[in-house]
Amino acid sequence: MPVQKGNILIVDDNKSILSTLEILLSSEFADVTAISNPNLILSELRKKDFNIVLLDMNFSAGMKTGNEGIYWLGKIRESNPDVSVVMITAYGDVDTAVRALKAGASDFILKPWDNEKIIATLRLALQLNLSKKEVRYLKERESELKKEINREQKDIIGSSPQITNVLKLARKVAKTDANILITGENGTGKELIAQEIHRLSGRANELLVSVDMGAITETLFESELFGHVKGAFTDARESRQGKFEIAHKGTLFLDEIGNLSFHLQAKLLAAIENRQITRIGSNEPIPVDIRLISATNKNLENMVKEGLFREDLYYRINTIQIELPPLRERGNDIITLAEFFLRKYTKKYNKPELRINQQALDKLMDYSWPGNIRELQNTIEKAVILSETAVIKPEDLYLRSVAELKNLNSISTIEEMEEKMMLLALEKNNGNFTAAAEQLGITRQTLYNRLRKNRQNDQ
Repeated sequence: MPVQKGNILIVDDNKSILSTLEILLSSEFADVTAISNPNLILSELRKKDFNIVLLDMNFSAGMKTGNEGIYWLGKIRESNPDVSVVMITAYGDVDTAVRALKAGASDFILKPWDNEKIIATLRLALQLNLSKKEVRYLKERESELKKEINREQKDIIGSSPQITNVLKLARKVAKTDANILITGENGTGKELIAQEIHRLSGRANELLVSVDMGAITETLFESELFGHVKGAFTDARESRQGKFEIAHKGTLFLDEIGNLSFHLQAKLLAAIENRQITRIGSNEPIPVDIRLISATNKNLENMVKEGLFREDLYYRINTIQIELPPLRERGNDIITLAEFFLRKYTKKYNKPELRINQQALDKLMDYSWPGNIRELQNTIEKAVILSETAVIKPEDLYLRSVAELKNLNSISTIEEMEEKMMLLALEKNNGNFTAAAEQLGITRQTLYNRLRKNRQNDQ
């Protein structure tokens, strides 16, 4: 049975020994790197993912204590704890070699060596390294699995023809491995559809891993999606799996994919097409088997025409497109959802007697819901929190007027939006900072500070 090949770094100040070992081991390892200066060890370990370091015990002329080898052994284990370090020593230095084993070396080889014995020793060292990597991989995966499993799972609520047709299409394509693009306005429930597709797919027993592409900065993109090895950059204190690895055998959901910069779209496309990734700081490609679901509130077809989104990536992620209807087009689903959120928040805030009257329901039906389901949920939660009677009436529902919505459409910055919302809350609460802050879900001091800061910026 062939032995899995790996990478080996040989460190010895005797160049004839280096040449001999390079020739001997070239057929045993995928890559053999030989250096005579131990000061280059750490930089070599950063360049490549080595499985084994074959390390001499002494480097300085006349030195036979083995302390230099022990020193560099410590540095290697500190930098790359999974690397198997095999020491090279002379017959008279067996006691020193035993010290090295106690310090963490995997094994030692005596000079002069027997070729068959050195190959057998290095094969065992390679298997030890691969076992360590597998254990670390499983531990990393277990940690990430716990995070993903703990994500809240939500049900799709509604029976309107619009949402029924969406669910029918989602269930039809779920059994395939086709890449799916889910489009629709913000707050329409794109992630819920992705969850439903995964639940009904052949990958249902594996993970659905969600990534908010709009929240990832350019500097963190590769680390977040592809992972990194320890020491790959300043804050990389330990190795970490990326989302592609975590989603292996399962489903990867890329939300807000339209926010991804043109530069990063190429890296994403390469990973999808090659079905493999490489962690930052490593040269070792890792195969991944994922089902891809993407979502956006943008018109990607127009973005392609404008040169803002890669055409090849667009067609790669868009084998099947599912368009989610806005809440205003879903008729009585508005009432169904409102009653669902009412039950949820009356239980959460211990107000079981609270109900919503017909006039308030009519007001909900007449509203255009620019924020869709997310806005409806927020509206009901606020009404439950602020209600002072057992009935939620129309005046207990904060809904934006047509004039307010037109004003919001003219807003060009987040700061303007924030200030507008704070002023509207103060107006609704007759200038009461405490009540306005409660409505906005912030503290009174935060409300005051933000308004003061915005006004200073305007001056």
